[in-house]
Amino acid sequence: MTRAGNSSFRSGIGHNNSNHSQKSSNSEPDSCCQSLYPNTGSPVSIPPFNPSWRGELEGSWKPWQHTYDKCSEQAPRGIIHWFKSHSNPPAAILSDFFLGWTHHLADQLGIPRIAFYCSGAFYTAISDRLWGDDAQSVKPGSKLEFQDLPGAPSLTWEQAPSLFRRYREAGVGDPSFEAVKAGMAANGLSWASVFNTFEALEGQFLEHLRKKMGHPHVFSVGPLHLFSGPNESGSGEVTLRVSSEVLSWLDQFDDDSVLYVCFGSQKLLKKAQAEALALGLEKSGVRFIWAVRPLTAQQVADGYGSAPDGFEDRVAGRGLVNKGWAPQVSILSHRAVGGFLSHCGWNSILEAIAAGVMILGWPMEADQYVDAKLLVDYKGAGAQVCDGGDTVPDPNELAQKLSESMHGDMVKRIRAKELRNKALEAVRIGGSSSNDLDNLVQELDQLNTLKSK
Repeated sequence: MTRAGNSSFRSGIGHNNSNHSQKSSNSEPDSCCQSLYPNTGSPVSIPPFNPSWRGELEGSWKPWQHTYDKCSEQAPRGIIHWFKSHSNPPAAILSDFFLGWTHHLADQLGIPRIAFYCSGAFYTAISDRLWGDDAQSVKPGSKLEFQDLPGAPSLTWEQAPSLFRRYREAGVGDPSFEAVKAGMAANGLSWASVFNTFEALEGQFLEHLRKKMGHPHVFSVGPLHLFSGPNESGSGEVTLRVSSEVLSWLDQFDDDSVLYVCFGSQKLLKKAQAEALALGLEKSGVRFIWAVRPLTAQQVADGYGSAPDGFEDRVAGRGLVNKGWAPQVSILSHRAVGGFLSHCGWNSILEAIAAGVMILGWPMEADQYVDAKLLVDYKGAGAQVCDGGDTVPDPNELAQKLSESMHGDMVKRIRAKELRNKALEAVRIGGSSSNDLDNLVQELDQLNTLKSK
């Protein structure tokens, strides 16, 4: 964040001009999102992720570990040199919570560091506890209880954050894991923390973190994708064609009658899992869109799977298999979509909430078990139909759960739509997230003014 003079800020939600039927909401504001802050940022980039690495990275810690180690060792020198030679150096560092080492870099530069959390406040509260001073006392395989957190949640060992499980299972003293642990601890020392969430969704956990960190600089500014409008701004002929075809297919169905199935941009299902899911969808009788990623020859050889041969013919008319990129936000926003079978990644959770769509959870790793617990146990706006990255569901049981959820469960549907209204309200002018974003910028401006005197 570079230095800038006093400015004003307005935020809201842009209108949806799609010709396809979208979910309506009386809570949607009329104003368009706009920022009057000058765009004076200077990006510093690392090489982009190569899609061909996915097969190597699936289930592997080593490539991530190598990148993290090199970044934390080498990046500070270049950034310090750039900072000192810049005519208008940054007033603060805003960095991802995985980059805890940037807290110490900010100290060296004499500027505040702001930790940005792309996961939720509930997950962060649990992660903060696990990575604390007594992290080494947590025994692998043990049940994890968090009596000091709102609702006193508990997790099985398999549901614990993946990175922490690897840390404990690797044994004490692994230098790379100790560096990660130090980075997690540094997050709690940052001047401020910013979350892609909103008060009505996670207010009790945001307040817990404010008390834990000992300061009020814990800002909720989400759902961030709503600040740029309710649908993706994808461009290109392929993007527009796929989006138009999928949404036109949805137009023929009744409100809240279609299930959207997608497990994110990274997770691949094993062949047995994909076959069980396909059979469950077929037996359930529900209408659905299943977004699948095309597999490479190597991924097929490694045992990953997709929609089985003949499946599309057997479900023709009520099921659509979308191969490749899917316009997820547009699909979820369509009036016909009433359920989302998801891995419960945080972005997917927020996109479902913003669309008022009930989550049917199949959490697999990372923060996903905690995200599912938030929606299912705390908010009552979803149901868990399976869990585990290696679990092969029973097709008959899965079919029954999908059918019952899509053909009934009105309480969960109503609560999902109530959360949507609260999310829309949060990003309106005067809403909790809009106000927090304003407050963050104003506080940074005050810090910069004091420093320049």
